[in-house]
Amino acid sequence: MSRIAPSGQPSVEVWGIEIMEPVVTFTDMWIAAVCIFAYFKLRKLNKKGRVHQYIRLYFGIMAIATILGGLLGHAFQHVVGLSWKLPGWLISMLAVMAIERASIMHALPILNKRFGKLLEVANVVELLTFAIITFSTLNFFFIQIHSAYGLGLVVLPIHFYVYWKSGNEGSRIFFLTVLFAILAAFFYTSEIGIHRWFNHLDLAHTVMAISMYFFYRGARKLKVLSKDDLRTEKISFMTAMKQSVKRKK
Repeated sequence: MSRIAPSGQPSVEVWGIEIMEPVVTFTDMWIAAVCIFAYFKLRKLNKKGRVHQYIRLYFGIMAIATILGGLLGHAFQHVVGLSWKLPGWLISMLAVMAIERASIMHALPILNKRFGKLLEVANVVELLTFAIITFSTLNFFFIQIHSAYGLGLVVLPIHFYVYWKSGNEGSRIFFLTVLFAILAAFFYTSEIGIHRWFNHLDLAHTVMAISMYFFYRGARKLKVLSKDDLRTEKISFMTAMKQSVKRKK
């Protein structure tokens, strides 16, 4: 007899082994597969510099986090217990830190030096703060807050600023991808799903997998910036957005 997980998805039995939330586990592995693909493709491309090192780290760490999350946090969570959700959660926080770090370092050449240094310090402080809170509470809500802060308040504005100032194609892809990734949070928090076999978690994971692919596409286009890359003409926020949408089409 199958058990129903809190997400509403029944368990299945494979070779006598009970697997909880099988589709949720599969979609976690889908994210991991995209990350592994991106990691090895970018490693082969071997772009130099710390920005690209951190981006490769982001994909590598996120692959580990989603594999652990899928297995320990979903498939076999009923066996190992709630505390074993922590490894996947905490490692995913390291991944978000890596993409924040990459974004900050990418923009440093065209940022105010003091502000850039502040962002670098804040990057470490917010990771430690949310890691301690998450470890103490075992509450996924704080992982969401950390991701929302990292992607929404660091990665998104930084890459929009870089695109606005330099027209960097990689940054254009990054900030549009973050906007798209907001759908994952929407599906998760609203608990909107298609069916119990493809619920809100599956939809959120699918959006994340697609986002990872586009982050990879953006990473391929990122180039090292310098003051010389700044646009000489003034460009408004709305103009930049219109140009971005037009290019995407």
